[in-house]
Amino acid sequence: QVQLVESGGGLVQAGDSLNLSCVASGRTLSAYAMGWFRQTPGKDRAFVASHSGGSTYYADSVKGRFIISRDHGKNTVYLQMNSLKPEDSGVYYCAEKRGYGSSSYDEVSWYDYWGQGTQVTVSS
Repeated sequence: QVQLVESGGGLVQAGDSLNLSCVASGRTLSAYAMGWFRQTPGKDRAFVASHSGGSTYYADSVKGRFIISRDHGKNTVYLQMNSLKPEDSGVYYCAEKRGYGSSSYDEVSWYDYWGQGTQVTVSS
C-alpha cells in the first residue's frame, strides 16, 4: 500500500528552475524504478524521466534541462527542472514500479503506484 506525494510545483517564468519532490511511504517492497510523467488538459499522461535499475532516462524534450535523482534513505525521488519553457507546463505525476521486469520505463501502464500530481505553470 504505497502512497506517493509530490510537491514543489508552482508558477514561474520561462528560464527559471523548479525542483519537484516525491516522497513515498507505506511500502513493503523496495521500488525497482521511479518515474515522472506530466499531463496537460486534453492530452494523455506523457513520460518525462525515470530512474530505473541504476540508470536514468529522459524524454527528448527535456534532455539537458531536467535531472532525475533518487534518495533511497529518504524514500524520495526528485526532478530538478532547469531552463523551463512554457511547453513544460502541466501536472507532474510521480510513479513507482515495484519488483523487477522489463524496463518499460516510458509507459504509464508499467508503473504500479501514482501520486496525486503537482501543478507546474511556466509563463513567457
